[in-house]
Amino acid sequence: MRRALAGIALAVTSMVALSFLIPLALLVREQARDRVTTAAEQRASALSPVLALTTRRADVQQAVAELGSADQLVVRLPDGGFVGTPHAPRDALDRAVRGRETLAVDTEDGWVYLQPVVLRGDRVAVVEAFVPAADLTRGVAASWGVMALLALGLVGGSVLVADRLGARVVRSSRSLKRASLALGSGDLDVRVEPDGPPELQEAGAAFNTMADRVVDLLAVERELVADLSHRLRTPLTALYLEADRMGATPSARRVTEAAGQLESELDSIIAAARTPLASAHLAGAGAGAAKPCDVAEVVAMRLDFWSVLAAQQGRPYERSLTPRPAPVAFPEDDLAAVVDALIGNVFRHTPEGIAFAVRVERADRHVFLTVDDAGPGVADPEAALTRGVSVGGSTGLGLDIVARAARAADGELTITRAPLGGARVRVSFVLAGAGGAGGR
Repeated sequence: MRRALAGIALAVTSMVALSFLIPLALLVREQARDRVTTAAEQRASALSPVLALTTRRADVQQAVAELGSADQLVVRLPDGGFVGTPHAPRDALDRAVRGRETLAVDTEDGWVYLQPVVLRGDRVAVVEAFVPAADLTRGVAASWGVMALLALGLVGGSVLVADRLGARVVRSSRSLKRASLALGSGDLDVRVEPDGPPELQEAGAAFNTMADRVVDLLAVERELVADLSHRLRTPLTALYLEADRMGATPSARRVTEAAGQLESELDSIIAAARTPLASAHLAGAGAGAAKPCDVAEVVAMRLDFWSVLAAQQGRPYERSLTPRPAPVAFPEDDLAAVVDALIGNVFRHTPEGIAFAVRVERADRHVFLTVDDAGPGVADPEAALTRGVSVGGSTGLGLDIVARAARAADGELTITRAPLGGARVRVSFVLAGAGGAGGR
């Protein structure tokens, strides 16, 4: 932008300077010529009265010497003789004598002025005033040099002023850009000092207002999440009481274990929601330093948990886990949440007794987690991947959680038709150490 403003200032001031300098330079040259030619004409006119009184050579020479222009004044006497060396062309001199007319002639050596003087007896004398070519342009070059320096100063000053203005605008724009990038990366304390033109100052003030509003909204959101999580403790307490009433039975033990895990998750949510950097954590900014976990091991652990409910509902299931290590740079708790979301969708959206299959496969750079079911499938996979949109009467967050986890691990989520007849949900993760962000 600075270059553009400087270029515009250079072009505009150059055109303005040239539009004035060219006519002014011509005018200076004409004025210099007029000054010396007028002086020559005056000298010639001053000699005419002398010729009217006497044409003696000695008197004329004395008059020319008194005028101080012996080298530039020449007199052709009526008898054809000359006082001084003539510079006028022969034809011009003859014309002045015969036609008795005043002439001004440009020659290679300079400028010649011929003024005839009619004497008694119809005699004609001619006064010649000569101006050398160097005198015609004396001082013109210096005047042009001064004007050129003034023009350069004008152009340079305008470019400098435009550059300073552009630098101010660019500095304000870059400051606003850096603040925007910092805010987007999770620095909620960044603010800008409004500077530059009024429009950029207003933009800076608007940015600060927006940043303050974002902080307020995030604070409100954190408190809402914490309050909601805290409200879930009431039904959680009821589960504990119900498990106590059931006694020391396997079912009661499983309910107690599930309730304990749920309580641990609620504590984590409340602590994260009330942390000032929770927004960056929720955006996945803190996952880059997560300890790698093995996808097959996590899937096996969560399948053991869901196998109890699958047996109660009469759901046959198949597991196929790669025997090769499948580490991913992704938090184990988050990966378990992904597995629970995928298997939980099968239990929530298909009737009891419907079969499902879970597979973990390893490729050269990726690990693939696939969950198939024999249910009705997903009619609109694109809508199912839209946050807040449900295709089965739920909140619509399950697949969105999976999709965000896949993106955080440089993978992707796809929904197709499974060989069992229902939906196939496949998630890919980049292997730890295989390149990419790997859990940003």
